[in-house]
Amino acid sequence: MFVSAVSALSVSSALKSLSSCFFVALHALETFCHTSCVFSEAVLDHFRHPRNSGELPDATAVVEVSNPVCGDILKLSARVENGCISEARFLCRGCTTSIACASLLTEQLRGRSLTEARSITAESLSSSLGGLPPATFHGAQLAADAVGALLQRISSGNG
Repeated sequence: MFVSAVSALSVSSALKSLSSCFFVALHALETFCHTSCVFSEAVLDHFRHPRNSGELPDATAVVEVSNPVCGDILKLSARVENGCISEARFLCRGCTTSIACASLLTEQLRGRSLTEARSITAESLSSSLGGLPPATFHGAQLAADAVGALLQRISSGNG
């Protein structure tokens, strides 16, 4: 009888352990599916491996823009040489899309003239990232607002 009780206890314990492992695996799969289904691979790549993040020493201009609705904040810095943006960097506190759009934005700004930089829009950033769902489009708008503010700061000469 004692052996049966120990065996039943061992089986019960093993099932609970297996159930916990299954729940953790299911949760990880659900999280992966949610992010993979909501975000394109381009968004996830820029979010996981942001390009040009950090401060930019000797920047020609630095701006900070925010989205008062969600609280995302983007600080964008650029160095201008001979009428072209030679370097751009960002710092962002925000959602996946805001970080991905800021990363993409710095790549698109580098090497462009100030006139060419004006063609960067929220729609063009979204398109370059595979199209953003309406619920996450605010990240592209934040980046576009930063470009506008940056170009205005550069043209006013206030760095």
